[in-house]
Amino acid sequence: MVKAVIFDIGNVLIEWQPERHYDRIMPRETREQMFAEVDLHGMNDEIDRGAPFRETIYAWAEKYPSWRDAIRRWHDDWIEMAAPEIPHSLRLMKSLQARGMPVFSLTNFGIQSYDFAATHYPFLRDFDRDFISGHMGVTKPDPKIYQMLEDASGLSGSDLIFTDDRADNIATAHTFGWKTHLFDGPEGWARRLVEEGLLEEAEAA
Repeated sequence: MVKAVIFDIGNVLIEWQPERHYDRIMPRETREQMFAEVDLHGMNDEIDRGAPFRETIYAWAEKYPSWRDAIRRWHDDWIEMAAPEIPHSLRLMKSLQARGMPVFSLTNFGIQSYDFAATHYPFLRDFDRDFISGHMGVTKPDPKIYQMLEDASGLSGSDLIFTDDRADNIATAHTFGWKTHLFDGPEGWARRLVEEGLLEEAEAA
């Protein structure tokens, strides 16, 4: 029997498409060139492992002076880039909690960037347990972060059901025996929660 439901955040509860944001502020060809020359996702991985938010981005900007202003916008436009929320997913989270089902986060997210996001998305403070990579010093899909969640919660295997939009993160969860759902939209996740008996159809709408 499932004893806790685990949500990823990026592209599950909040859309996370940095390329889309940059396409709004510069020509697509320019954006493609910048992302080819600068490993911006690698930069963000450092933040997700606990590196300081602004300082890390601004330091990377200085390494690539021709892209300095655009790289800094990864920090300065953070809320516009980590947007919008996915309302149906949020309703599912609230419906589960209304039933008394604990809901955990398991997210690759920086320390300061998460705190900043939570000022705009207050529901980020509403999880029953938070497992945020920046605080844990390790990111998905490293098995260590999954083990840390099990150790901290006292739950394991089929006690847990986890949704994430990345297949590699789901694959590691499989090795722990967790129930999983590869997120490709809230409708499919809603159906899975109904199938698991965790919500009624009306609660999952």
